Amino acid sequence: MPDLLYLSLWTRDFRVENMLDRFERLLRVFPFSRLRPGISSLRVQAIAETEPPLFEQAFVGQPEIGQLIATAEEFRHPDCAFVVEGWWELWQWKQEWRLLPSRVALFCFGPEFDNELGDHLRIELGAEKQFLPQLSLPQAELIARSNLRSVVRLAEDVGKALPVVQRQLWSESGENFAALVDAALSQEA
Repeated sequence: MPDLLYLSLWTRDFRVENMLDRFERLLRVFPFSRLRPGISSLRVQAIAETEPPLFEQAFVGQPEIGQLIATAEEFRHPDCAFVVEGWWELWQWKQEWRLLPSRVALFCFGPEFDNELGDHLRIELGAEKQFLPQLSLPQAELIARSNLRSVVRLAEDVGKALPVVQRQLWSESGENFAALVDAALSQEA
């Protein structure tokens, strides 16, 4: 299983009363895939990610974000987390470079949910290798930069839609992602 890349967000004055409003704003600004229904499921978890879900719903077509948030409202508690899974588009190698749907998950953590970082909102962007130059493939640096630009644009758009006070791009591997990008680019030189 490849290491995943995440964008964690902290917002000003985050409370149980406004957490779903913040989550809705994140969902509305997120560039879900147009090639495949962007949102595929909603999951609600209590206490910690290791606990079984309280609620899960899969969607066949693209759900209305307002309806999704209305469903989540039933579970608005300080120790609950909400996870929306879906798709966004990234450049991927399939015999050639193509813009294709890539799995994504968006999280909203209640203030008392057991969350190691303490972030309020999190986006699981996909496998970190999609954002690093794959030196064995043609135009690898250009493609990696394009996928990284998508992350930067997303962070900027979220910063305009929400009162973000801190954001952190991090890899599941625990390694400094910027250092991984620099190392991959220096191998190419």
